[in-house]
Amino acid sequence: MSKLLPLDGRLWLSRSWTTRDRRPGEAADSYVFVARDTFEQRIAEGGFLEYAEFLGNLYGTPVPDPPEGLDLVLEIDVQGAAQVVSRFPEALLIFIEAPSPAAQEARLRHRGDPEPIIRARLDKAEAEARRSQELGAVVVVNDDVEWATGEVLGLIERARSRSLS
Repeated sequence: MSKLLPLDGRLWLSRSWTTRDRRPGEAADSYVFVARDTFEQRIAEGGFLEYAEFLGNLYGTPVPDPPEGLDLVLEIDVQGAAQVVSRFPEALLIFIEAPSPAAQEARLRHRGDPEPIIRARLDKAEAEARRSQELGAVVVVNDDVEWATGEVLGLIERARSRSLS
């Protein structure tokens, strides 16, 4: 999703927090990496728009404060999406899906996930896809990143047009 930002200057990407360790080669600003007790303290303070535990780690979106006139983009899982939609039913949900389980596995391996995490993510993939559809998400298959990016930008533009009418 970060590929969208340079293409549409009206988008603002919220940076999520996580308690997981940074992957080898992962940019330090991919997440705000924090200790579990720090994350739990933020939960107690009501500091998250949404949060969830996934594969033993906590992930969450701090209550966002996007600059005036920009549309908020969240990169979250289906647990977080359900929380957001319960608070903001008008939210546009887009579920980015790998073209196949084999492609998803290859991508997880490429980014350096350990074998137990790869297996667990693949085991959850079908249920997550089903849940995204229950939530009313639009599915975009990311078989070609340029095409998928264009598709997402088109969905955002159509949502903007509807909100103006």
